[in-house]
Amino acid sequence: MVSSMSALLERYNGFLLDAFGVLLDKHQALPGAVELIETLKREGLPWLVVTNSASRLPETLSAELDALGLRVPPEHILTSGSLLADPEHAGPLTGRRAVVLGPRESAVYAERAGAVVVALTDDVDAEAIIIADQKDLRWPEQMDQLLSLLLRRLDTGRPLQLLLCNPDLIYPVRPGRVALTAGALAAMVEAVLHERWPQAGLGFVRLGKPSPAIFEAAQRRLGADRPVMLGDQLATDIAGAAAAGIDSVLVGTGLAPAQGQVTAGAQPTWLLPSLAH
Repeated sequence: MVSSMSALLERYNGFLLDAFGVLLDKHQALPGAVELIETLKREGLPWLVVTNSASRLPETLSAELDALGLRVPPEHILTSGSLLADPEHAGPLTGRRAVVLGPRESAVYAERAGAVVVALTDDVDAEAIIIADQKDLRWPEQMDQLLSLLLRRLDTGRPLQLLLCNPDLIYPVRPGRVALTAGALAAMVEAVLHERWPQAGLGFVRLGKPSPAIFEAAQRRLGADRPVMLGDQLATDIAGAAAAGIDSVLVGTGLAPAQGQVTAGAQPTWLLPSLAH
């Protein structure tokens, strides 16, 4: 069912907003995004930007959004990287040696969670692998080093904590253009795991959408009894909200699900052509 932003503001008392694809693309704020943020502030409605980004800290992302006219304080941003500091979902990282795929701020997330971040080299040993982001990846060298570390430990019976901050396979760059992201890197590693140890059930613990972890954290911070999730991806925003018992809005012109694409876990409550609608 198609809705409007004004109708959603009347119906719900808390708003979870995806960042990329809803509020902005790689180059600019999207239509209606600035106005929505200002309306939420003016009306005193609780809101939170929930993003699978783990390449930038909330304070960095806040500054970047501000440059596009989106006034989003760091305390209104929940990133998948921040879930590394939640031992209930990520497991304990304090004192553990960890390699981190991603730029410097991805490593800072791990350090804030108590991990000892070590460089990914040919002979590195570590107790955790964290795939945070594809940015700054040296391809294929670092993927080869990561797989070699994984096989060295698992072949000798030593445990290895596998964490994926951003489960997204792709992200929107601009209309008609997408790019691979961290989830695609993890999928490559998991293909090796499943072939080499088919009965072991090995894989990454996913922290970002659609994982319950990030939705549970978001609901605790939001504190609203009638929240709604606005997103542009069926497999992450919409499916994750549905699993968490939250209504959802699929945002984007022409983003109505294709025939056969919607499953019971990825059915949006509402469709919205854009935030300006």
